[in-house]
Amino acid sequence: MVPFRRAAPLASAAALALALAGCTTTPPVEVTRFHLADPIARGSFVVQQGVPAGQAVPPGLGADSLEQSSYNQIVAGALQRTGFTPAASIADADLVASVIVDRGTREDLSARQSGFSFGLGGFGGGGGYRHGGTAVGGGLGVTVPVGGNHPRYIIGTRLMVQLKRRSEGTVIWEGRAQTEARGADPASQPDAAVAKLANALFTGFPGESGRTITVK
Repeated sequence: MVPFRRAAPLASAAALALALAGCTTTPPVEVTRFHLADPIARGSFVVQQGVPAGQAVPPGLGADSLEQSSYNQIVAGALQRTGFTPAASIADADLVASVIVDRGTREDLSARQSGFSFGLGGFGGGGGYRHGGTAVGGGLGVTVPVGGNHPRYIIGTRLMVQLKRRSEGTVIWEGRAQTEARGADPASQPDAAVAKLANALFTGFPGESGRTITVK
C-alpha cells in the first residue's frame, strides 16, 4: 500500500466558510445509516477516534493529533445540534461516539470519467476505495496528495460514526457519509469536507435504517 502522506495544514474555520461561500457548485453527499428500531434518547456523549478492524492509524492522525481533534470537534458540534449533550468525561457519558475519517484520491482525467467509490464496508474494514478501476484497499491508508489543492485530482472524503452505549459498548446507531470534490476546490479541504459530511449525516437523525440517500 502506498504510504499515507499528510495534507497541508488545516485552514481556519472562518477562512473555510468564506471560501465555501464563493463556490459555484456543491458536490452531493451520499449517506447511509443503520440503527435499531428503538428510539434513541438524546443523552450525554464523548467523542473518540475509531479505527477500522485490521487497519493502522496513519502517522500524524493519532487520537491526540490536531487533525483528529478537529474532526472530533466537528462531529461533537453536529451531535449537539441534534440534541445530544457533551459530557465532562467518559465516566459521565451515556454514549461514546467513535469517529473515523477516511480520505483518498482519483485522477481527474475528464469530466465524463465515472466517479470513484469508497464502498460502504463499515468499521470492519470491508470497504474498497477504487482508483482507476482497481481496488487499492479501504480505510485510512489511501494517499492524499501533499498540499491538498491539487487540480489533477478528485479528493474523496468519508466520515463514519458509531454511537455506543458506554455502559456495555452496544452499538445503537451507525452512519456513513461520503463526498468528493476537485483538488483545487475549497470544498476538498479536510475540515470543510468533514463539516459537510457531519451535517448531512445527522440531518433527520436517526434516519431510515439501511437506506442510502443523497444530500445536496
